[in-house]
Amino acid sequence: MPAQAVGDRQLPFSAETAVLHAGYRRDPVTKAVAVPIYQNTAYELDGDLNHIADVYNVKADGFTYTRIINPTTRALEKRYAAVDMGSDSLAVASGQAATFLAIVNLSSGEVGDNVVASPYLYGNTWNLLHNTLKRLGISVRTADPRRPETFERAIDDRTICLFGEVISNPCLIPLPVKQLAEIGRRYGVPLVVDNTTTPLICRPSDLGAAVTTYSATKYISGHGTTLGGLIVDSGKFSYRGASRFPLFNGPDEAHGGIVWHNAVRDVDDLGSVPK
Repeated sequence: MPAQAVGDRQLPFSAETAVLHAGYRRDPVTKAVAVPIYQNTAYELDGDLNHIADVYNVKADGFTYTRIINPTTRALEKRYAAVDMGSDSLAVASGQAATFLAIVNLSSGEVGDNVVASPYLYGNTWNLLHNTLKRLGISVRTADPRRPETFERAIDDRTICLFGEVISNPCLIPLPVKQLAEIGRRYGVPLVVDNTTTPLICRPSDLGAAVTTYSATKYISGHGTTLGGLIVDSGKFSYRGASRFPLFNGPDEAHGGIVWHNAVRDVDDLGSVPK
């Protein structure tokens, strides 16, 4: 199928082709097109000790440990990033894990951060925001998606993101993604949306959302057999230099003092799989 232009971006495949072939086209030896299941935990690391240290400190690409990166899940991540018109994605254990990680990784690590969220949420997501995050020092302010200006009025200098479901479950209240993304950009606040109910039908990245989360257990899996989640980064929101995101802009001592914003920029294609 030919490439498909959407908005100001060009997909390398049409959406239908990306679902089948993005991220992994075929095995280079056998020519098999199904993504293999790599049932291993560790990987052989080539090169000298300096190169190996760079891989573990995210200064060079490579597979390290399956809890962190695995060729099978990496194919899924690259595939769904292409489907969703994002810059990249991360596969996790569940949709709730996706939402939790997307928000917590935006936090400053200090008590007082807040999220401005729609009240029309999946029950477990509501519980995650209003109870679990509260124990981590992150509060939630509710705003009405039918009145986008209420989101703007709730933003302050400790707001780490705006949040809502594109089509809420079970209330079916639509989120004005484009309007909220524009409001967020004016204040330097990313819009995080859950698009579990409308994959393919809606591409929040193309509407300006910074991050999109999914429960892959639902329509993406489609068979009721697999639990999983996805976090898609649109690549359109800049965290560089923003005081409300110190974890992105300061050195991370857990990974050799790297600055994550620079690391993501410098490692262009972390953990690529055969094409």
